[in-house]
Amino acid sequence: MKKPTRSGNTRISRRSLVKGSASLAALTALGGFPQVLRAQGAAVKVGVLHPVTGAIAFAGTQARIGAEMAIEEINKAGGIKSLGGAMIEPVFGDTQGKPEIAATEVDRMANEGIVALIGSFASSNTLATTQAAAKHGIPCIVDVAVSDKIVGRGLDNVFRFSPGFGKCSEDALNNLVKINTAAGGIAKTVTIIHEDSLFGSGLAGLLNKRLPDFGFEVIETIAHATPTRDFGNVVTKLRAAKPDLIVPANYYNEYVLLARTMLQQRVEAKAVYSVLGGAASNYRFVKEHPKAAQYIMDCNHWADPRKDGTKALRAKVEATGKFFTYEIPMNYDCLHLCADALERAASADRAAVKSALAATNWKGMIMPYQAVEFDETGQNIHALPVNTQIIGDDIEIIFPEDLATAEAVYPMPARG
Repeated sequence: MKKPTRSGNTRISRRSLVKGSASLAALTALGGFPQVLRAQGAAVKVGVLHPVTGAIAFAGTQARIGAEMAIEEINKAGGIKSLGGAMIEPVFGDTQGKPEIAATEVDRMANEGIVALIGSFASSNTLATTQAAAKHGIPCIVDVAVSDKIVGRGLDNVFRFSPGFGKCSEDALNNLVKINTAAGGIAKTVTIIHEDSLFGSGLAGLLNKRLPDFGFEVIETIAHATPTRDFGNVVTKLRAAKPDLIVPANYYNEYVLLARTMLQQRVEAKAVYSVLGGAASNYRFVKEHPKAAQYIMDCNHWADPRKDGTKALRAKVEATGKFFTYEIPMNYDCLHLCADALERAASADRAAVKSALAATNWKGMIMPYQAVEFDETGQNIHALPVNTQIIGDDIEIIFPEDLATAEAVYPMPARG
């Protein structure tokens, strides 16, 4: 017997949806529904939605750069060939880092005729955008947002490319145990410093539950707003508590300010060990604040350095004078994933594109994933983070072993 949903209706799996929507797309192609047909070769509109103004604008702007570079590449290569060489036409939006604005932007983009949506970086914004997009039947390729609530609501239009809280924290803790055990178990106490939105609060809550299971005592958890302009009081608490490990979870500006304040006040620890740190895997931080950044570890999104595509994209980004950050390759991959779905759908109908995404088994990414393949919740089952450490003027990978470019420097040498 099929399991009923809360509304009492029969549950329809994503795989079943593929068959139904594929039939619909075929009927559309035969002229059964001429109102959704586009002229052969007409542009296909794709929404690109990120925070490009406001407190987290740097990350959103970086994400847009990756999307723009991918669109340019796809169009130069002939566009969507199954649609007669249709070009991808981006419809850009700005969440301003605010969920209510993010939802309004989705409604605007829907009225402009987008067939899919890429974005929207922050977890709180992405909860709003995916819900708003569901009303319009718009498939959403989620780039960065890590809250597992995003894929836990039963929405069939959500396709998260990247790993979420659960996967990132579990990998981070397993790798931390390996590093700490190899050094004789020298770290035992932890202080967590997090921004107070869905991202930081959710991650802090998860780490508070899981760190004791791995043998660590959380002695303090400190929340702060975004933006925050002064970390003096927070760092004073750190100096008094003297934790072995400091675990920040915040966006770029606050992360940098926290790291600089810790350096100025000569706060030392066995490690600054981020989980999804806003600056710790970021060449801007490395170049602009090398002393404050030195030896910081992170478990985060990062491109596979072994792939030619990664090298080419980084060279292209740096040739424009921009910093190479994880937001760029992630959104670059998300646009190529969208193009793959459009190619297989052979249709610019939203339902057909959604079905194509549900049936994805794509291996063209530069992120370090075996493939992109979505489960029933819309989570890419092959997505995984990597552990990095800033050593010298570079960001090195220290885990997993098959991607490692350096061994971890642990404990952190004094930086005063």
